[in-house]
Amino acid sequence: MTPENGVERARAVLKGLLAPVRVRIRIGMALQMIGAAAAVVPFIALAELARTLLAAGPTDEDSVRRAVMIALIGLSARGLFGAAALAVTHFADVGLQASLRRRIVARLGRAPLGWFDTNSSASVRKAAQNDVHDLHHLVAHSAVETVGAITVPVAGFGYLLWLDWRLALLAVATIPVYAGAYGWMMRDFGPQMAAMDAGIAAVNRSIVEFVQGIAVVKTFGRTGRAHTSYREAATGFGRNYSDWVRPMLKLEALASMAISPPVVLLINLGGGVWFVSHGWVAPVDVLTASLVAMILPSFLVTLGFGAQARREAEAAALRIDSVLTLPVLPEPEHPRVPEGHEVALEDVSFSYDGERRILDGVSLRLAPGTLTALVGPSGAGKSTLASLVTRFHDVTAGRVTVGGVDVRELSTAELYRNVGFVLQDVQLVRGTLRDNIRLGRPEAGDDEVRAAAEAARVHERILALPDGYDTVVGEGLALSGGEAQRISIARALLADTPVLVLDEATAFADPGPEAEIQDAIAPLVAGRTVLVIAHRLSTIVTADTIAVLDHGRLVESGTHDALLAADGRYARLWATHERTSA
Repeated sequence: MTPENGVERARAVLKGLLAPVRVRIRIGMALQMIGAAAAVVPFIALAELARTLLAAGPTDEDSVRRAVMIALIGLSARGLFGAAALAVTHFADVGLQASLRRRIVARLGRAPLGWFDTNSSASVRKAAQNDVHDLHHLVAHSAVETVGAITVPVAGFGYLLWLDWRLALLAVATIPVYAGAYGWMMRDFGPQMAAMDAGIAAVNRSIVEFVQGIAVVKTFGRTGRAHTSYREAATGFGRNYSDWVRPMLKLEALASMAISPPVVLLINLGGGVWFVSHGWVAPVDVLTASLVAMILPSFLVTLGFGAQARREAEAAALRIDSVLTLPVLPEPEHPRVPEGHEVALEDVSFSYDGERRILDGVSLRLAPGTLTALVGPSGAGKSTLASLVTRFHDVTAGRVTVGGVDVRELSTAELYRNVGFVLQDVQLVRGTLRDNIRLGRPEAGDDEVRAAAEAARVHERILALPDGYDTVVGEGLALSGGEAQRISIARALLADTPVLVLDEATAFADPGPEAEIQDAIAPLVAGRTVLVIAHRLSTIVTADTIAVLDHGRLVESGTHDALLAADGRYARLWATHERTSA
């Protein structure tokens, strides 16, 4: 996509996002236009007041009162209509933000759970929080402020033309200087902003890489070298930014001086004196024109901020749109109900985005009430296969059935009433521990939550906390990995699904916590159809079926003893396991 097409698409996306509030924004702009036009009225009243006070003979008190009243009316109208305009656009902004966040949440709720494996929570939060907020200035402020910034100088310039065309031209004499300088400074803004964004991304990456690896870095004494990538990224960003900005600073200072009030006032008074000396205008007209001239250039600054707000909003709109248009799992028009708890994979193949196949023609049956273990080397496709049973993704070919029904023919609610899972990457939501466990069954009572925690061997740990089950995750609570895992097991116990997928639940646990987690898992798997991904082969020797995957294909299946006797791929994995455990 060319930069021009990218800009056009960003504008089109932003236009679509703002469609629900476009009418209210236009109402706000109309109100602001009236208020901005009224801002010129006090200057007109001031000119008339000056004429009255400087006129020969007695002062006409009625004219003075009339001029003062007109000025007050103008000021009041400006404030009233300006406030009304901002109220309309702020209410529009609040409604738009609420609507967009609801749409984002609804879309994420229908997204394949596997999508979250490749998209960080930070990017989702940025779209739902920061990017939606980035539309605030454009909706609530930029439109009405831009209208006001244009209306005031147009009305003022029109008044000066009516007063005297020479005074009107003198009032805008310095604006072309600023406009020309600004145009020169912005000539390569797009490419420079892209380079700056890339530099910021590089700095952020280096920070994340350092923080994630800080334990290893300190352990092996490589702190100095570990800082190198960050230092190079930060230095490069600073150098590029400085090279871009430094040449513009002097020009910007000179251009800003050209439209500064003292310079504008000096030019208009100086020119006005010359006009008066030639008898073209009256002194009071010069004074009025000079005051009006000082407010004319203010629109340039407002337009600059408005353009920046629009660019930021367009970039934010693209990120929001990427979430609002992410693929969703289709829901069946006529959902079915599974009959029984057998799980079957029938000639299943899977690939991400049509790339290399991760799974290739896998067929496997999990009999009700049995435990089936998936084993194989890293990258064999174990987690991918398990994710198809839970419908984190849909198969590329073949089908996965639960109770004889293709999972694509089950409603999402029905699927997760029958299939539960405990993942190695435990996710606890912000809320009380009670609510985290109750996610498995929101209507469950406190006694049922407590029973699930006891079965998961985490009840005593929760009671040891100051607030017990009311302890809020994320507010100073420090649970170990094993404790968090047992919370997720309690959640699965409470859900009480007949089919269960365990994805290396003890993969990163130390021997002590691993034993505790195994004790917690024991009541969880009893009587259920269980598919477990094995990290340590010693934990699945009693499995009813061990399925061996290699390069995405099912190469062996059977019991532990039968596979050892076959002296195949599993036997070699077992031999390696025994050597490393010795």
